[in-house]
Amino acid sequence: MIAKLTGVVDSLREDGLVLDVGGVGYLVYGSARTLSALPRVGETASLLVETHVREDHIHLYGFAEAAEQDWFRLLLTVQGVGARVALAILSALPVSELAEAVALEDRAALTRANGVGGKLAQRIVSELRDKTGDLAAGLAAAGLGAVAGAPTAGSGRPQTPAGDAVSALINLGYRRTEAAGAVASATRALGAQASTEALVRAGLQELAG
Repeated sequence: MIAKLTGVVDSLREDGLVLDVGGVGYLVYGSARTLSALPRVGETASLLVETHVREDHIHLYGFAEAAEQDWFRLLLTVQGVGARVALAILSALPVSELAEAVALEDRAALTRANGVGGKLAQRIVSELRDKTGDLAAGLAAAGLGAVAGAPTAGSGRPQTPAGDAVSALINLGYRRTEAAGAVASATRALGAQASTEALVRAGLQELAG
């Protein structure tokens, strides 16, 4: 099983690249975001790799960031989402916006990806909302700044005022998506440096409006 490749970029194509590793050319598929981050042909690149083995083929999918690879794996757990659709979603949405779309049930954002219609977008939101848990909601509420949206909790990152505010609103009886949306609006209005208390007050006003 291939987990990582480092080699020379031999050629680029619309949906992937050929990476020359010790004289062997590996065809690696990738999202538009990963492909745009690659160095020029003839330069060295390193990619995290997902290896998919089927009866009729072996396909390699490459990622410049671990967070994108994590979301790729997560998307594949959704019925109707194959590797190409998952890459299309990651091409249309950076992982931070994908986390926000799932947390806030923003189906319209997901339909920006080729091959994703309304029904599939609803399924993605429904099936991933609980799997992504607090982190996706926290990222959405925090305005999705510097953190790159890994889809699993327990990453060791410090809790943010926005994340604390989301938790506080949930404890008051609001649904996670309602709390995340309200705090996201409060963060946009008050700025990223707003305190938890200020975000909770503004969030309550948003929910009461």
